Amino acid sequence: MLKYDEVAQKIEQQIYATKPVAGTRLANIEELIKHYDVSRTTIIKALDQLERRGIIYQQQGSGIFVRQSKKNDYISFIESHGFTNDQDRIPSSTKAIELSIIKPTAKIAQELQCDLSEDIYSVKRIRYVENNIHCLEQSYYRKSLVPYLNLEIISGSIFNYIKQVFNINIGFSDKYFEVTTLDTDSAMLLELPQGSPTLYVEEIFYTSAGEPFDYSVKHYHYKNSKYFVQSQLG
Repeated sequence: MLKYDEVAQKIEQQIYATKPVAGTRLANIEELIKHYDVSRTTIIKALDQLERRGIIYQQQGSGIFVRQSKKNDYISFIESHGFTNDQDRIPSSTKAIELSIIKPTAKIAQELQCDLSEDIYSVKRIRYVENNIHCLEQSYYRKSLVPYLNLEIISGSIFNYIKQVFNINIGFSDKYFEVTTLDTDSAMLLELPQGSPTLYVEEIFYTSAGEPFDYSVKHYHYKNSKYFVQSQLG
């Protein structure tokens, strides 16, 4: 984990632990530098990350303030740190359905920018939030970048695993949304009638160097999924 990521995580944990009201002023930059014993650059990067994620806002000349917290039963739809990390304040779990090594289809190869002869990990999982089915997730990982996965690993946080074991810095992602209906197989796994509405999302995750390593397709359970988005304007 990069130092500014670590500091951002600690500041966020402190905010959620103390539950300050919206608009509460936090320590200033100099105080944060002293408290966390890091450079000014590290603190500024950490604060910028928290601001982009809607946790704080900064006013030049006035200070650093806490933003309005989200409603308890809503989860962020924009953050892309991995499901486990994004929902780390809400009880969540994962059920592994399938793990295999395949050759990519033309679509998968296009999204992962890889050759049709490359080995790809195919991972199918059901994600739960507070014991309710949240989504059905089908992911494809480039084996050249993620050399090893097993059922135990995919039953937890794959992103945490690949960051810690393979030193992959996850940089950004592209998301594509579509409202559609469930086919027979997806409906069965989501425990919904065939033809039920679903939010269908395709997401490509990239390393910090801009190399795609994970192409994921998700079908969200329309009864159990409630989201919020916090934006930074200007």
